[in-house]
Amino acid sequence: MQRTIKFLAYTLFTAVILTSCGNDASLQHYYVDHQESKNFISQDFPLSLIEIDKSEFTEAQTEAYESVNKLNFLGFKANDTNTETYNTEMAKVKAILSDSKYNDLMDFSDKGNKISVKYIGTDEEADEVVIFGSAKDMGFGIVRILGDDMNPEKMVTLITALQNANIEEGQIENIMNFFK
Repeated sequence: MQRTIKFLAYTLFTAVILTSCGNDASLQHYYVDHQESKNFISQDFPLSLIEIDKSEFTEAQTEAYESVNKLNFLGFKANDTNTETYNTEMAKVKAILSDSKYNDLMDFSDKGNKISVKYIGTDEEADEVVIFGSAKDMGFGIVRILGDDMNPEKMVTLITALQNANIEEGQIENIMNFFK
């Protein structure tokens, strides 16, 4: 009898633990599930491998740059034959990013390209910054920026600086060629 009670207690405990782990969609799970899927490209690289001219950076931009450790990129290439898949995958990513844990940092559009920047954390310190960009004729891309002591406000200035920075194309050539 005592053995049966122990067995039931362990079974109940295990069931509670496994149920509490949840199966909620997360950006990290989305990356893992799609990194080797058709029409996707995935690339992870430390920021130190990307040569960027930081001579024009302000103090805030330099501080933001130095707080970043790694970038994870996942892209989906859209074409005439996968419009339905593109729309489905866009809906999945938008649903993940609409979670209340993602704070809006900035949104902008340019010539049909839409870019949204979000972060997880507080106004003083972000645990993760996410850049989500899409264009119907090209597809979409998600960049997860991971680091230590990232300040969301300073990250905005860094993103602005990187838009105008000279980044050697050879370093991100695989990604550029994927969307051509």
